[in-house]
Amino acid sequence: MDSPPSTTGKRSRTSSLASDISDSSTKRTRVDEEVEEMLQVSLSGQQPDAVLQGFGSPASEPRNQPTIRDETYYLQDGSCILRVQNTLFNVHRTLLAKDGSLFSSMFSLPQGEHEIEGISDECPIHLSGETVSEFKNFLWVLYALPHELAEITGPQIDLARLNRLIDIARVSFKYHFRSLETWALDVINEQVNRKPVPSIFCLPSSASALLHSSNTSSGSAIASSPFASQAPQAASPQAIVSNGALISRLMRLAQLCAHEKLLDTMIAVLKVLMGHSIQYAHLAMTLADELDLRPLRGIAYFEVMQSDNSIVPRTSLDVRSRGASAPERRNVPDAEGRLIVTPEQKLRLLTGYHRLTLIWEELRATPPSFEHAPACSATWHQHGCTQCWLDFWKEKTRSDAVMQHGLADVLGRLKAISKEFVRWGSAAYMHQDCRMIVRRVIQEKIRTIEEELPDYFVEDTSG
Repeated sequence: MDSPPSTTGKRSRTSSLASDISDSSTKRTRVDEEVEEMLQVSLSGQQPDAVLQGFGSPASEPRNQPTIRDETYYLQDGSCILRVQNTLFNVHRTLLAKDGSLFSSMFSLPQGEHEIEGISDECPIHLSGETVSEFKNFLWVLYALPHELAEITGPQIDLARLNRLIDIARVSFKYHFRSLETWALDVINEQVNRKPVPSIFCLPSSASALLHSSNTSSGSAIASSPFASQAPQAASPQAIVSNGALISRLMRLAQLCAHEKLLDTMIAVLKVLMGHSIQYAHLAMTLADELDLRPLRGIAYFEVMQSDNSIVPRTSLDVRSRGASAPERRNVPDAEGRLIVTPEQKLRLLTGYHRLTLIWEELRATPPSFEHAPACSATWHQHGCTQCWLDFWKEKTRSDAVMQHGLADVLGRLKAISKEFVRWGSAAYMHQDCRMIVRRVIQEKIRTIEEELPDYFVEDTSG
């Protein structure tokens, strides 16, 4: 086969491919670190073999290792030979070039005077960054028959099929199979939201999980989550480890691919579960830091701050013994039941505690103000109405129902006051319309603090 009249060689293919990755990834909120590594190495001037060998994870294998042909996807009529780790695949070039993938751009580049890659076992196209099983799962969907696709999207999904979907989405993202990526992520999101709860989450199915409305608005996603009624069963040590690893993987995937629906679903799931085990809150706190998830950071830090568990900073020994790359493994308490946090997390917890205690002291001394109702202004003495509210606030902020909550538990204390105000009934010297206004003012104050919660757990860098 004659080579095109170009002298750029294999290097031009690698450099252009890396450039293609960079241009397309600007549309994503989080770029795969492996793609970034390939781009940086390519631009540094290394040879193509070094670039491809460096692009990947510990799953990458040395080039001199003996290769084997994959039993399933080394096809006799294939037209493109690929190498993943030490395994060779022979698949159809036309399939790899579909959906505007990076392979289509790569195949269209000039080959130069070097031997054409992908036409023999001795000169395959090297792919790094995924394992053989991950790439086989990706090839599975390219060759799957309709009944096989229907099975993986069916109601009885198991962990093996969910892992296959995760691999499909991740590899599709990496090589820019956009339609395939979206399909896989949508199926995952549908499976996670299925009721009753899939058995993959270690939660026993029950009829109570079917009571949730299918027309729930996004604003009440937490209450409608299929985990809501079964979360107490998720607090066993085995369930925490299993669910934590799966939730972490799904959240990283959703963040990587900028799939907001799946990310919102997993955040809602964690918010439900963290109320039943502090280890879920610890995991949520770590994931919120890693993925920069503001909606999760505030409530996660707030839950850990109020925990009865002792908190100790992580040392270098902890990192070496537990592993530095998997937060879901580090969220397990130590032998004494203490939560292990990083020095930065400890500082944020202390900062949040300090700020919330100051907020409560200010609230205790100065109750929320309100505008009197027109009817109160016309027929009542506003001073008496205001004084009645001030007396109520002064009394209830010192009540047992409020004081049983921690000093920094501003939300818990405000909610207790709200309940006390409802029980207050038809108090003398306070107009009925004004009581309704005050109830709304208290609820609005609670919502404001909930929305601002992530900002309280941020280090002060002004000084």
